[in-house]
Amino acid sequence: MSGIIQGRARILPAEINTDVHCSAKYMPGKNTEYVAQHAFEQIDAGFVGRFEKGDIIVAGKNFGINSSREQAIQVMRVLGVSAVVSPAFGRQFFRNAINNGLALMECDISAIREGDELSIDLTAGTLKAAGRDGGCTFAPLPREIQSLLAAGGLIPFLKEHPDWKIA
Repeated sequence: MSGIIQGRARILPAEINTDVHCSAKYMPGKNTEYVAQHAFEQIDAGFVGRFEKGDIIVAGKNFGINSSREQAIQVMRVLGVSAVVSPAFGRQFFRNAINNGLALMECDISAIREGDELSIDLTAGTLKAAGRDGGCTFAPLPREIQSLLAAGGLIPFLKEHPDWKIA
């Protein structure tokens, strides 16, 4: 992953808990690919059908609240989510996402529309929609977090850097 993420905005509402990411009714005995085909269907039945690999989820506040269900992140990885933008995240979800190599940004999403072509600069802390002025800013991700994301998550990072040192 470079420091720039680009993709189309896929809008979801606020207060989406991890049970909505991947309903438990699909989990017993099923693999992640199967569960991913039902992601977010409780709030938007056509979401998975419109979503394309590399799209960016833009959600209202408190995305990922509730349990620390790691499958919520795995489902989004299977879908090919390149990043998630929200004014606020559930804290356990936030850390799980970073540990699994999924970039998250906290910023104002009020100017972002469904299908906007977004460009996110992790180092500068900016998000811009193509063809529009403005955008939003967020606290740039620390170099260490960007290294985890670039490696694909904590485990791949530790395999690459067992001494925890980054160049």
